[in-house]
Amino acid sequence: MSPSSLPHRPSRARSLPAPTLLTLIAVATLALASIAVAPIAVAQEAPRSPTPKPLRLNARVTDVARGLDHPWGLEFLPDGRMIVTERPGRLRLIGRDGKVSEPLSGVPEVYARGQGGLLDVELSPGFVQDRLVYLSFAEPGEGGAGTAVARGRLGERGLEGTQVIWRQVPKVTGPNHWGSRLVFRPDGTLFVTLGERYLHLDRAQDLSTTLGKIVRINADGTVPRDNPFVGREGVRPEIWSYGHRNIQAAALDARGQLWTVEHGPRGGDELNNPQPGKNYGWPIITYGLDYSGARIGVGTSQPGMEQPLYYWDPVIAPSGATFYTGDGFPDWKGDLLVGSLTPGGLVRLRLENGRVVLEERYLAELGERIRDVRQAPDGALYLLTDSSRGRVIRVEPPSR
Repeated sequence: MSPSSLPHRPSRARSLPAPTLLTLIAVATLALASIAVAPIAVAQEAPRSPTPKPLRLNARVTDVARGLDHPWGLEFLPDGRMIVTERPGRLRLIGRDGKVSEPLSGVPEVYARGQGGLLDVELSPGFVQDRLVYLSFAEPGEGGAGTAVARGRLGERGLEGTQVIWRQVPKVTGPNHWGSRLVFRPDGTLFVTLGERYLHLDRAQDLSTTLGKIVRINADGTVPRDNPFVGREGVRPEIWSYGHRNIQAAALDARGQLWTVEHGPRGGDELNNPQPGKNYGWPIITYGLDYSGARIGVGTSQPGMEQPLYYWDPVIAPSGATFYTGDGFPDWKGDLLVGSLTPGGLVRLRLENGRVVLEERYLAELGERIRDVRQAPDGALYLLTDSSRGRVIRVEPPSR
């Protein structure tokens, strides 16, 4: 007990013998000292990016194609061509010579407003045999719109037999936060990252919906039996993890583990290694603020909610990611490369034992919003830029 918390009885205090008064002061001093050195239970804070200055990359940077309308996702076909989505709803092929095709047929109707439209593209793991192309997109419908996944067979003029195999529920109002990265696991199942649709952020904690979630589905859209919530009443069985805001960067490491880089609000972009059944906290915990400057949720930690492995403040606005496995940039082997929309450029992360031990940034001089990052079969990097005159950029060692 401190002296200030003792009952105020000045007449008795003045009448106390000196040894008794000194004893009380000594006890109070020891009590204060014990409070000062007692450990305080504070949650471990995630490591924050040091916001390194951009470096000049010793590389040859060339345009492969220009004039694309907000390109969003890119994949390489076995014959060397690329297949690219444009957010307004067009799917195109780009030849090895950089020639851009006319829009392909067979693309589903998209909700092309705000951040919505035709988004990611991924090839079936058995593409050589089945020719299946997977698309994520903003799908209009009753109640508003939601992220959906469709697949069709690539033919001479476009996709054939296109079918929607999975839909986010429910469809809601608003044009933003669709998530939409597609990543196949080695077991043939498909991860789909999903935004909470911005105006509906509380739904990220609601397990009866798929807003603000990562889902894992089979290649035909059905639910794998070993998903973490299968058989739990009132919970969507396709959910892998929840409490996400808006994930537009996702990739598998060499062990087949999923890594995501998620948009925060004003500050608070996150690197995560999402585990089955775990809650990543949004909008209850975050390292960011509302765009108004107001606090969101309860702070940066809460029991039962996962901490990010790393966070950015100021943000990098992440979109598109790949683990580099090529030989062109040997120092980068095994590193995670992430596209940045703001301030733009390429972010390189070196991971050791689940921790970021190095962050470097490149290509700021391009002055471009990087929407997607892919590694070509020959080890070069390909970047998509997010603009109405979007580019496909090739990055390779200068000696090639």
